[in-house]
Amino acid sequence: MIDNNNNNMNDNNENIYDSYEEDDEYSVSKYQIDRRLKQAQLKRQVRHSKHNICLLLSFSRICLYIILMFVIFYLFRLKYWRLNPKAFSSLGNSSIKIENNSIVSSQKILMAIQQNEVPTCPIFLLNTDEIKKSILEITPIQNVYIKRFWFPARLEILVQEREPAIVLAPNEKVQPIAFYTKDGTLVGRSYLPLNPSFKTVKVLTYAYNPASKFDKKEIDFLLNIAKDIENYSKEPVEYIDLRNPDDVFVKIPTVKIKLGSISSDTYPDTLKKISGLPSILPKVKMLDKKVMYVDLRWQNNLYYIKLAE
Repeated sequence: MIDNNNNNMNDNNENIYDSYEEDDEYSVSKYQIDRRLKQAQLKRQVRHSKHNICLLLSFSRICLYIILMFVIFYLFRLKYWRLNPKAFSSLGNSSIKIENNSIVSSQKILMAIQQNEVPTCPIFLLNTDEIKKSILEITPIQNVYIKRFWFPARLEILVQEREPAIVLAPNEKVQPIAFYTKDGTLVGRSYLPLNPSFKTVKVLTYAYNPASKFDKKEIDFLLNIAKDIENYSKEPVEYIDLRNPDDVFVKIPTVKIKLGSISSDTYPDTLKKISGLPSILPKVKMLDKKVMYVDLRWQNNLYYIKLAE
């Protein structure tokens, strides 16, 4: 009897323990489920927030792009990007500036520019090739550089002119009627007189048309003659007389120098005669009579002083 009671007590205790274990397991599983539900809900909220932020950023970008496009369109339409419609009408406006020209007047350059219409596009899109081409049609101009400036739109035209070398005249009493540049280009009377800052050699000749014999090689030859005579005489050359190619004269303040027929092939011999000028000129200056010329055509460093009758 006692054993049966003990067994019943043991069974009751085991049942109680089992019920406790089931309650604990139920509590733990419910906690885990609640935790997982809260975690899932929190993740949904985070994803939802990220999605809203992405939408907000996308909307902000679109708004920024629209505003930027309106700003660009507004700036693009500003008149300060474009040349004044009357930019080529006169030299008095601030839309065009011409510099570094001393042979060609600014008015002549402007007249060449006026062959083109004033562009209506923004200055940064302006192609200046046509304007440059028009200016380069002017004979004394060798090159052109055009700078574009913004706000306000304007052009700065920098010209590079050919350098004058010799001026041509039919006689010593007449003003030059044309000139050659150092690169052999013939320039007409419309660009004369030259600025005194240009050092040129006056040449008396009847050949001053495009078919004349003066090319770059001969121009350099004449410049060398003038340079050598100035070096030995210490006086400036007033002119070289080529009207008679077989009887060439060079005039300096003291006297005329007769060289006869000269060429680049025979010039070494002529230079030897010119080198005697430092000893000849003092003797010429000591003479009481007027000297017509000094003849250097003779050989062996001989010379002849021709006196006026």
